[in-house]
Formats: sequence, C-alpha cells, structure tokens
Amino acid sequence: MLPTTRAAVLTAAGALPVLVWPRWSTVWVWVVLVAILCVVDAALAASPGRVAVRREVPGSVRLGEPATSTLTVTNRGARVLRALMRDAWPPSAGATDDRHRVVVPPGERRRLRTTLVPTRRGDRPADLVTVRSVGPLGLGARQASHAAPAALRVLPAFASRRHLPSRLARLREMDGRAAVLVRGQGTEFDSLREYVVGDDVRAIDWRATARRGDVVVRTWRPERDRRVLIVLDVARLSAARLGDAPRLDAQIEAALLLAALASRAGDRVDLVAVDNEVRARVAGVHGPRLMGALADALAPLEPSLVELRWATVTQVVRDALSQRALVVLLSALEPAAVAAGLLPVAPSLTRDHTVVLASAADPEVEAMRRDRSDSEAVFDAAAAERTGLEREAVAVRLRRRGVEVVEAGPDDLAPALADTYLALKAAGRL
Repeated sequence: MLPTTRAAVLTAAGALPVLVWPRWSTVWVWVVLVAILCVVDAALAASPGRVAVRREVPGSVRLGEPATSTLTVTNRGARVLRALMRDAWPPSAGATDDRHRVVVPPGERRRLRTTLVPTRRGDRPADLVTVRSVGPLGLGARQASHAAPAALRVLPAFASRRHLPSRLARLREMDGRAAVLVRGQGTEFDSLREYVVGDDVRAIDWRATARRGDVVVRTWRPERDRRVLIVLDVARLSAARLGDAPRLDAQIEAALLLAALASRAGDRVDLVAVDNEVRARVAGVHGPRLMGALADALAPLEPSLVELRWATVTQVVRDALSQRALVVLLSALEPAAVAAGLLPVAPSLTRDHTVVLASAADPEVEAMRRDRSDSEAVFDAAAAERTGLEREAVAVRLRRRGVEVVEAGPDDLAPALADTYLALKAAGRL
C-alpha cells in the first residue's frame, strides 16, 4: 500500500481537530483514521497485476528525430482502473512526458503515447512499465511493474547529406550530362564526335577519321562499376571527443556521404568496421538498399578501448578485394599510432589499391594553436603547434608511400572526403 499526496493533505488537515481538542489522543485517533482510510481505499483499487501492457515502437529512427512509444493498456480486472503509469526508457532515449494518468473501465483498453527524441546512436531498450493503481478516494494506491519488451534502434543522423546535391552536380558534369566529356587517365570510352579546336590530338581516332573523311575524336567518361571499400576504425582512437561527439560519429558521417555518392556514381561500395577484429560488415548490397543497410550496421557501433590491429585491416582488404579498388581508411592521423601501425603496411596496400586515409581533426587543438591571450595560452599554443607539425610530418611520409591523406574538422571531413573521391574519379585513379 502506498499513501498518495491526497492522504498527506488529509493528515495535515488533522491540525484543525487538534486545535479544537488539543490532546495526544486526538492526534492518534486522526492518524489511525487516515491510515484505515488509506488501507481500505488501496484495497478497493483495481489490481495493478490484472493489467496487461503492450508497448509498440517504430523499428528505427534517425538520431535527433522524434519517435513515438505507444502503450496499450488493458484492464482485465473487475474494477475501474484509475492509475498513474510510467513508460520508462533510458535517459539517452529522450523520453518526454513519460507519466500518464488513465481511467480504464473493466474489460476495456486505452492507448498512451510517449514522445522519444534520442540523443545517442544505437539500440535503446525500453525499461519496465509501472502501474500505480489508485483507490476511489485517491488516498491509497497499489503498484506493480510489467515487462513490455521493446527496443528502438537509433540510426546515424546523416547530417552530411546536405552536401550530397552539390557533389552529385559535379558528378553529372564529370559524367558528361552537364559538360563535354574529356579524356582522363583510366577512363572508359564513351562515343565519337567531330574534332573541335582545343581537343587533345591524342584523342583522335585515326581509323574513324579515315572512314568518314573528317577528323573524329573519342570521348570518354569516368569509370563505373569500380569497387570502393570503406574501412572504419572503431578502436580506442575513435573514442576521442571532438567537440560534443566522439571521433567515430564524424567518421560515420563521412562513410555515409561517400557511400551515397559512390553508389550514385555506379560504383560498388562495401564497408567493414574493425578494431582488433571485424565488428560490422556490409558487402554485396547495391542500389536503394545500400544506405539502409549501412545505417543499420553502423547504428550500434561504439568505440572499443583496444588498439587497432593493422594486420587485421590488411587481411580484410586482401579477402574483400580481388582487383584494384579504392580503399578508404577512416582512422585517426595520430603520429605514434600511424608510425607503428599504418606506415609498415602502407606499401602492400598501395601496391594493389588506391588508398585514402581520412581523419577528423580536433577543433580544440586548432583553437589552442591560435590563442595568444596570456602566457599560459602561449605555452598551450606551442604544444598545439608541435602536435600539428608532427601530424604534417607523418602525413608527408604517408604520401610518399602512395597514401592520399585527408584531414579536416568533424563537420568538414565528410565533404572533404567526397571531394577527394571525385578528384580521384576524374583523374581515373579508381
């Protein structure tokens, strides 16, 4: 039995008879009377154990977007259910107004809705549904909790999709739908057309010229049906906070934008998430199903506090690719980790594939480097400058081994990587 707020108010109202009959016996009589009323009222309340609860949630929702948890409450008892119900969720599910007052006659049901605005990716499992059944006088209540299993999968926000239209426009220009097709190393033959001033003489098709009697040149388009393998680092360096989110979130945004762009360009995209073993894999999915499969696979990923095993990365690349492809490594450009891990295996990767290392930089380090407000800030700026020089030095070493290096802030990494992909495609290097 649980006393309610109304029971406390009734107990406080006992001050009036005590003022009229100022005796201890008056106090005890009033307290006992209130206690009896609470017990009787709780006994007359509908049994919370005779309540059936079913919870329904959507299968998935993007991070930051609202979703609705619907509780269906059925009163299987013989008394009217007057209850306060709590639809419990973890804090990261962002439940608002999760307490509901409801009156359910015997044999009837009601639907209650709780708005969820998740603040973290991943699977958000629901907690128990608590039913506090109040008696007809509102003085006493009985309480029980029911399991109503449900889980909401929170997908990545994919905020970088705002950059997709402009990159698709550039892709259409490269593909010849908005500009003249040009010759590029490694591009595919498209068609023949008459020579105009300014065309590369190396593009002249002499056989077609001889047949037609006019100078004819070949036109070319960027390759299609190429392979793009995205390797996502989910080891300890991906847990570093960059602003309000871990580095892993910036890497996921970059992976999603690149995958969306590459799939629209006609390339085949696979993704592998690795630390010291493979944590997630998306392979063999093409067309409209690709982005959904990627979002679903990336949603539950969390950084693990282990070192990235580059031997596992090279083995994954070797197993996944049988021909030359674009391998995008979404990892941190940390000098010590790169020198010990990536540099030794870079030659074997770049010998068979075009390799890009994309890293999200810490904006706080850049802010420290520019701050000269006081003597302490100057020392911090010197340390940040030294860190920047070390990162530039290791980037130069990677480029000498054939690795393209892309480093940008968390919000700029996705468009920077997309631009690099377009540049490589225009140059015929995929």
